[in-house]
Amino acid sequence: MKESNEDQVFKWAQYVKKHPKEWKKHLVPFLDSQIIIANNFYKRLCKTKEGREKIKKLTLLKIKSESYV
Repeated sequence: MKESNEDQVFKWAQYVKKHPKEWKKHLVPFLDSQIIIANNFYKRLCKTKEGREKIKKLTLLKIKSESYV
C-alpha cells in the first residue's frame, strides 16, 4: 500500500529529529537541483520578448506582495 503524504512527512520529521546532522546531506542536493532547474527555466524564458514581459510581471507581483508583510 502506498504511504500518504502525511505519513511521509511524519517519517521525515522523525528522521530529522533522530539525525540532526545527517538529514541535511539528503536535502541540500535536492534543493540545489531545484534552484538550478528554476534558474535554467528563467534563462530560457528571458530569450523571448513575451518571456521577459512575464518575468517583469512576476517581479512586480513579488514586490507588491512583500510590501504587505
